[in-house]
Amino acid sequence: MEVRAVNKFTGISAQKTRLVLNEMRGRPAEEALAILQFMPQQAAKDVAKTIKSAVANAVENFGLDAEDLYISKIVADDAPIRKWRRFGARGRFKPWLRRSSHITVVLDEREID
Repeated sequence: MEVRAVNKFTGISAQKTRLVLNEMRGRPAEEALAILQFMPQQAAKDVAKTIKSAVANAVENFGLDAEDLYISKIVADDAPIRKWRRFGARGRFKPWLRRSSHITVVLDEREID
């Protein structure tokens, strides 16, 4: 059974978030949360928040055991880009692109034979 959680409009670019996500793919959910706790990247906090939400959804809504869950799919997609203006020399302006991302986590229950 698949359980998903989505964290929208995070203030970190999808490219920076994917560096953290690539380490989490395929790991058990509890192990991923333990690793994220010690990662220095700012995106690790948003990823941990999304994984915790997915685990809570699985336990509360579907009655699954948190120890049996693993991350089957985790992606960071581009969200809208805020365009700011910064004025430059000789009457020009230089655009600042403030990128954001959507983080999607899909947990699945590991089959124990």
